[in-house]
Amino acid sequence: MTTKELSQLYYLNREIENCQRKLEELEYQRGCSPVILDDMPHGKGPAKSRVEQLAAEIVDLKAIIHAKQIECIHERNRLERYIADIPDSITRQIFEYRFADCLPWEQVAACMGGENSGESVRKRCNRYLKSTENANLVTECPV
Repeated sequence: MTTKELSQLYYLNREIENCQRKLEELEYQRGCSPVILDDMPHGKGPAKSRVEQLAAEIVDLKAIIHAKQIECIHERNRLERYIADIPDSITRQIFEYRFADCLPWEQVAACMGGENSGESVRKRCNRYLKSTENANLVTECPV
């Protein structure tokens, strides 16, 4: 697995946060929109009011958020299965803090305790990824 694949949970969570901010903004706009009621017919066919447009956008955005949340659950499960297969406990903890909990390297080091630095836990992670990449190349390429 690559760092990009491992980081998908982080980016999915950011997408969900952005969508939720947009949803809050739309719901605020819907609440602040003046409703103009008149009995006059509109000459250009079935025109939608601003409230109707906002309601449709809100429904669509809620569906998008829900789909991303489901994708996030699947991604977390995939990530946890990968991490569970790491044979070394320390490396497993580093991966858990970094990729499942989405912590920056310095916080990962603080959680690990001891004399660890952000740089040292990052290097350990990269060494593990490189060793598994090399192992995959050996098993995939017959001699």
